[in-house]
Amino acid sequence: MCRWLAYSGEPLKPSTVVLDAQHSIVAQSLNSPLGAETVNGDGFGFGWYSTGATKGSEPALFHSTDPAWNDLNLRELTSNIESPLFFSHVRAAAGPPIQQTNCHPFRYENWMFMHNGALADFHKSKRELTFAIDPSLYPNVLGTTDSEVLFYLALTLGLRDDPVAGLGAAIRMVEKVGHENGIRFPMQGTVAISDGETMWAFRYSSEGRSRSLFHSVDIPTLQEMYPDIDRLKIFGKRAQVIVSEPLNDLPGVFTEVPESTAVILDASGSRHEPFLREEEW
Repeated sequence: MCRWLAYSGEPLKPSTVVLDAQHSIVAQSLNSPLGAETVNGDGFGFGWYSTGATKGSEPALFHSTDPAWNDLNLRELTSNIESPLFFSHVRAAAGPPIQQTNCHPFRYENWMFMHNGALADFHKSKRELTFAIDPSLYPNVLGTTDSEVLFYLALTLGLRDDPVAGLGAAIRMVEKVGHENGIRFPMQGTVAISDGETMWAFRYSSEGRSRSLFHSVDIPTLQEMYPDIDRLKIFGKRAQVIVSEPLNDLPGVFTEVPESTAVILDASGSRHEPFLREEEW
């Protein structure tokens, strides 16, 4: 489907992980061993919050329909800015056309959202799910993807007050409408959301066989584990990434996020919470 990366921590040149890592997100656009598709060349997106931005500031976005590995602007941009929180996404289109408005991440006010996966047989439930979006939000839906509909459904159902509950309510609606239309496993994917201060990442599918998702171990632990690796000294103590696939082959650097789990990164660190576990039905 797609691959994505989200960073939170001290301001960092995004190229450090987007381009320069052993298995960077750009490298994964060419070769994705854990992905549903090996190549993710149907466009890409990069979104970031500016260093020193005030609370509630909008993130900036850069979208392109070119393959990520073939875009010099992405290299120029990510090598010359610094950001404390950014998203990067490479796309493998599963139906919706290749156009900039279908590239992730999506933005609404200070919120940013990206998704790897799909709403199964979306054409069967698209009308009902799209019409469930709040009329005041509907004009902001610019593309044709199931992911953007999921984002605006979550906004409609309370994401801005509680991202975990808001996304959970949207997914439950996707599953309800899907089941009514004969779709056995309506939801598949991993999702990242941020308001510019906190990051939420989710791994969930109706089938219980979600796309891969990993997060990095805290930097002080990694620097203690690998004191001779100079590259780890680039990162501040709060730096963490959540990724579709590990960015390197070093043992112990990345931990797999369990099924039906939300990962929350904020100023206090990172934590896992159960997300839409079966007993909540």
